[in-house]
Amino acid sequence: MSDLVLDGVTVDGPQGRIVHPTSLTLRPGVPLALLGETGSGKSLLMQAVMGTLPPRLSAGGSVRLDGTDLLRLDAAARRALWGRRIAMLPQEPWAALDPLMRAEAQVAEVPRFLNRAPWAEARRRAGEALAALGLARGERRYPFQLSGGMCQRVALAATRVAGAGVLLADEPTKGLDTALRDGVTALLRAEAEAGRILLAITHDVAVARGLGGEVGVMLEGEVVESGPAAAVLAAPRHAYTRRLLAAEPAAWAPWPRAETGGVLVEGRGLAKRFGAQRLFEGVDVALRAGGRVALFGPSGSGKSTLGNLLLGLLRPDAGEVRRAPGLVAPFVQKLYQDPVAAFAPRRTVGQAIEAVVARHRLDARATTRWMEALRLSPGLLARRPDEVSGGELQRFALLRAMLPGPRVLFADEPTSRLDPVTQQEVMDRLRDALAASGAALLLVTHDRDIAGKAAKDVLALGG
Repeated sequence: MSDLVLDGVTVDGPQGRIVHPTSLTLRPGVPLALLGETGSGKSLLMQAVMGTLPPRLSAGGSVRLDGTDLLRLDAAARRALWGRRIAMLPQEPWAALDPLMRAEAQVAEVPRFLNRAPWAEARRRAGEALAALGLARGERRYPFQLSGGMCQRVALAATRVAGAGVLLADEPTKGLDTALRDGVTALLRAEAEAGRILLAITHDVAVARGLGGEVGVMLEGEVVESGPAAAVLAAPRHAYTRRLLAAEPAAWAPWPRAETGGVLVEGRGLAKRFGAQRLFEGVDVALRAGGRVALFGPSGSGKSTLGNLLLGLLRPDAGEVRRAPGLVAPFVQKLYQDPVAAFAPRRTVGQAIEAVVARHRLDARATTRWMEALRLSPGLLARRPDEVSGGELQRFALLRAMLPGPRVLFADEPTSRLDPVTQQEVMDRLRDALAASGAALLLVTHDRDIAGKAAKDVLALGG
């Protein structure tokens, strides 16, 4: 296979240029990782290559593969390449997976319909792909029965079995714990070493370092630094790259210890299982006014499930949950792990925020203050959820949750889609908001450093 050559690729929208002329050459066997903050244009550049830009956006320049300019092909010709020549792992597994199909069936569809493999062969390949990603016990489950990180691995398995020569991976390790992240990174590196062209978008410096090959750093729609990964990450030249490397959670200052009040939510002897799988049992946890409790553990260990038990969204198999009188909506808010699932797909983000303001009779000026604190452009309010980046949508989800002034905030992986710089800024804003309001925080994270910096009490699940 020849190189994939991007020459002066641009992306334009109704408000003007979003991605400025970008030229990159991707070679078989040499991974290229694009690092950058949320909203910098990384995913839009990948969508331009794939041919999946939202309707109101357009691509310019050229993308050449085997002598063909992909940007000059019509929609039908572009779709004919999908899965066969070029495959994409999307950023949002929740939106990519069919909610009515089990994991194995979704992966098996790829070799069955793309490669015309018999169903028995397709299911065998699907089972092997899922087992390689640690999902042998999850192949019969539906997406709603899987954690966000497990859904991400199902989507990755479907992408890998396609066998396309060009693999585009958009945030392939978001939502995964360290061990799984490193395992997925190794699998992607092996795909490149087998002769594939690999373009990976990531906000995780460890992923870029693990892939090796080359790295590009994007900021405000431009590649500001590029070169061999080892050189760029060891001795960055651009100020933003240096800031990106310095914003890893291990380097954060611990949050100040807050004064705590009475118990708002308490769980005693909690147990939960799904089918034959036991997630946890005998768990005791108390959340006090102003307090911060972190639930830490690997993907699929039951962190989100335990939080849902405390909020009353699920019932425990054993034990009991007690809540303070009057602790009802809107005084209990949840930040979902997959924000795309929490927003109506056909309404703009602004309409979603306005609905909260109207429902709870809030001061609309609070929206402006939160948008400034979270570095959200007012122009984003006119876009639908699928027209903003995953990190931008996650910040809008945080804004919407904080507007009603909750007494308890359940933050389920609130920064898993954010680059290190934006992650640190959002967590700082969350810390300040909690300090001002006195609200309690229940934080779910797979990052031990974040858990330790943000919370006094850390409850580890899954060993």
